[in-house]
Amino acid sequence: MADFKIPTLNKNSDKFFFKKKLSLRRKSKTKLLKESLLMLSFSVFIIYINYIIPNKIRIFENLSNNLSKFIANILNSLSYFYEICLALFIFVSLTLSLILMMGAFSRLLKIYKRKSRQITFK
Repeated sequence: MADFKIPTLNKNSDKFFFKKKLSLRRKSKTKLLKESLLMLSFSVFIIYINYIIPNKIRIFENLSNNLSKFIANILNSLSYFYEICLALFIFVSLTLSLILMMGAFSRLLKIYKRKSRQITFK
C-alpha cells in the first residue's frame, strides 16, 4: 500500500474562474480625484436642474391625483387591449376553420370522384 500514490491535480476551483482576469491594482490618487470631481459635478448639475423646476410643491401635491388618473387610464387601455385581442382571435379562428373546411371538402371530393380501387402500375 505504500507504493500507491494518488496524483495531485493542480486545477483551480470553479468559484474563482475569473480570478486571473481581474485587476487587483489600486487606483492612483489622480484617478480617484478625477472620479470624485466628476461625481461632484454631476451631483451639482442635478441639483441645479431640480432648482430651476417651477412649482415643485404643487407638483408633489398633485402626485396622488395624477397617479390615480394614470392607473385608471392603464386599466381602460387594458380593457381595449382585451377587446382587440378577442377580435383578432375571432378573425384568425374563422379563417383557420374555413381553410380546414375547404381541405376536408377537397379530400371528400377526391374520395368520391375515385372511379376504381385498382392500383395502377407504371
